[in-house]
Amino acid sequence: MSLSARHPEWPVRAAAVRILAGRHRHVPEAASAVAAASHDPVDWVAFTALKMATEYRIDAAVPDLIRISGWPSNFTRKDFTRKPVGCGAAFTKRALLAIFGTTDPDRLRQLEDEYFAGMQTRIRAQATRSRRNQDVVLVPEGPFMAGVSKPGSGPFRMTQGDNPLRAEDLSAYYMDRTTVTNARYAEFLADTGGSTEFDHPDQPEQPERRPHQPVHWHDPRFNAPEMPIVGVDWYDAWAFARWSGGTLPSELQWEKAARGTDGRIYPWGNDWDPDRVNFVARSYGTAVADLDELEALLVTTTDTDVPEHPVLPSDSLPAGASPYGALQMSGNVWELTRTNFYTGQDMDPFFKGRHPMEFMNRKDAFHVLRGGTWTSPQTCLTTFYRGKDLITDFHNEVGFRCVYEVAE
Repeated sequence: MSLSARHPEWPVRAAAVRILAGRHRHVPEAASAVAAASHDPVDWVAFTALKMATEYRIDAAVPDLIRISGWPSNFTRKDFTRKPVGCGAAFTKRALLAIFGTTDPDRLRQLEDEYFAGMQTRIRAQATRSRRNQDVVLVPEGPFMAGVSKPGSGPFRMTQGDNPLRAEDLSAYYMDRTTVTNARYAEFLADTGGSTEFDHPDQPEQPERRPHQPVHWHDPRFNAPEMPIVGVDWYDAWAFARWSGGTLPSELQWEKAARGTDGRIYPWGNDWDPDRVNFVARSYGTAVADLDELEALLVTTTDTDVPEHPVLPSDSLPAGASPYGALQMSGNVWELTRTNFYTGQDMDPFFKGRHPMEFMNRKDAFHVLRGGTWTSPQTCLTTFYRGKDLITDFHNEVGFRCVYEVAE
């Protein structure tokens, strides 16, 4: 269904919309595809979707239609300021009135409220069901100490001037106790079956691989079911989080879950303990004294057998748990967040259809990484260290975990 909707020839896309609406409208993915087609850049495809939404009263299209024309309870009022519209707005208004089945503005307002209340109920129910099948920790509401007062010291001294010591206040949330495993990610792939239902709107097309397929599953060092998922990019993680009923954490959510409220340096406390973390010395079996030694060691890495055991299962090293019980928030794999490295705001990418070379120097293409990884020295393993990565990169050093709302 999604492939037909993306066909380069607009008459084929329009025909696909008619088929989806006429034969498959009761399938949620088909209804969503028809709704999405109302925003097709070719007007005749969009008009076809609007006509199908009218004819078959496809209520899944309501949010998309309201984005185009506004609330029907407003534009049907006699005192509403109206101006001449084009075909698209006219088709959209007709579709909304057909779906809701009335032109009375007061009744429309009631139906709008019921529609979106029902949608929120369904979303919360899905999130709750997903969360009950997951292993999560609760991070309670309240303030915590974020950032660092001074840079580190020693051979790996790195400035963190963009993350000053300060107090932050967050609402309560749940977070995955471990990074997402290969086993859990496989459930996502099996359930979605290549569907684009949970994709970010900016999700790039990647014909060289199946949708959201990890790029390192061929490597036995990384593909065991209990190991953290790696070899996915930010868009893959974003889609998984949405499927799971959650989101990627903001970097502040990640930091509070890692360090608690006392501003500790490592998840387990303020004293360095190499036995509680998987980092470069453990994964390669040798210590490094400075950056030159680190780089000399890292260039020995191969795509098959060096190091022999780079990552540990996601539930390993329980002695390194954070104050809330989250595991391996230091080391093993870097963890993706939804935060832009430079602005501190949620990522809002707009790179679809462009080659990474066109945006790899754009600040809006870099998200924050946290926690350090199996190639990291001690400096990167603190609760406050900020790493960054290009939004479309795939690494065997990077994984993620999700956060979820606490039901009111």
